[in-house]
Amino acid sequence: MTGRPPTDAEPPLLIACALGIERFALRRGGRGGRGGAAGEAHPRVITLRTGMGPQAAERALTEALRAGSVTERSPVVASGFCAGLAPGMRPGDVVVAEATRGHHAAAPETPCHDNGPLLRALRERGLTVHSGLLCGSDHVVRGAERAELHAAGAVAVDMESAATLGAARAAGRRPVAAVRVVVDAPEHELVRIGTVRGGISAFRVLRSVLPVFHEWHRSLLLPWR
Repeated sequence: MTGRPPTDAEPPLLIACALGIERFALRRGGRGGRGGAAGEAHPRVITLRTGMGPQAAERALTEALRAGSVTERSPVVASGFCAGLAPGMRPGDVVVAEATRGHHAAAPETPCHDNGPLLRALRERGLTVHSGLLCGSDHVVRGAERAELHAAGAVAVDMESAATLGAARAAGRRPVAAVRVVVDAPEHELVRIGTVRGGISAFRVLRSVLPVFHEWHRSLLLPWR
């Protein structure tokens, strides 16, 4: 992936994740950034832990934008783990959203127009990448509900991405993306993250994707189209 070198005038990239283990994986993928309790700073990158669930994600993202830690043009990436919905998905696969949709009935979709470079870069790293609708939920999805969401067109589900990107777009016209690592799939259900091989595989992949976010950030032509 190519792009012009960043300048001081360029807005920082905000990466939002829900869990401490997700933030830990993303920090391990960086190069020694420093930050406070709410977020971890890296040159022109801020990693924000939002807490779990759509309400927490929306609230944390909105507060970060109001606090001025990022600008109205800052790109936003929702990242972390997700549940895969399609048969054949495995822990460690990556999902790049074409759009996200919230868990409420008739919730609007938030399209991710700038995900092409992310798809290419992740595949060039030898990762198995899926693209499609990333659906939101306010609870852990199991069994029949997983099949219903897949039948409705979703390739994966998580609790924060749709709320995060919805709040980001509500606050300004900016590039947004959702990149999630499958930790739980139809044939590989995970009970507790980090206690089985699937969780460890997903952690390692999440740790490896941060450089791709940096490249994507540099490649964006801002102000955004």
